[in-house]
Amino acid sequence: MSIGNSPEDDRPSVGRALQQARIDAGLTVDEVSTTTRVRIPIVHAIEQDDYSRCGGDVYARGHIRTLARAVGLDEAPLIAQYDEEHGGRPAPTPAAPLFEAERIRPERRRPNWTAAMVAAIVAVVGFVGFTLFSGGGKSGTPVAGRDATGGASEPVTKAPADKPAKPTRPRPEPSDSAIAGLPKDKVTIKITARDGQSWISAKDANGRLLEDGLLRQGQSRTFTDKKRIDLVLGNAGVVQLYVNGKEVKQVGDKGSVERLSYTPGDPQAG
Repeated sequence: MSIGNSPEDDRPSVGRALQQARIDAGLTVDEVSTTTRVRIPIVHAIEQDDYSRCGGDVYARGHIRTLARAVGLDEAPLIAQYDEEHGGRPAPTPAAPLFEAERIRPERRRPNWTAAMVAAIVAVVGFVGFTLFSGGGKSGTPVAGRDATGGASEPVTKAPADKPAKPTRPRPEPSDSAIAGLPKDKVTIKITARDGQSWISAKDANGRLLEDGLLRQGQSRTFTDKKRIDLVLGNAGVVQLYVNGKEVKQVGDKGSVERLSYTPGDPQAG
């Protein structure tokens, strides 16, 4: 009795499927690279099932999704096949600790205004109490006395005590979204890998490459151009992005590849 190959054994590899779909669509590697912003050497490597240039499984999945959309393939079966051939997708992090971390993190950065106001009130009450105590209970009522000859002297009026100084309110720290000092006729981009590492690519309005490589956690890059800056962000969910001094709140999800473009008038919604 002979045993035939299963349908899964006959299916092409992920890279071969992407390459064949690109050829069937009449696209060159250069055209796919221009459309997806995935570098030409990486496109060639993925079509040969070489993912060593991607920088890890997270980036490899992101590139596969991007290339699949560009050549008209369903990305889900390709991602599932990639995970099957490379040890499976890592177990997701439990949601509760992530949400708790997100809830706690911003609270540590807020000034404790309640404590500052309580301290100011205590200082004022202490100052007033000290002033009253040091006056020895003497009032400012005029007191008639007698001079050396026995005659009545002019009443002596006690000078009123100085009024307690008003507490000085603590000045709030400048917010992260402050844009003072930035040039109005340029676009300024600041990227920080806040919660993990990210692959980034940045080009100016003339297509000149400003940055292309891995941004490790905690590292930042700043770019400036007079007209436009085009970005490609891998693992976009870990990135903190400022455009012209204003934070872009929703850059993307962890593991996703986002292509963004900004001008001096941005950020714009979406």
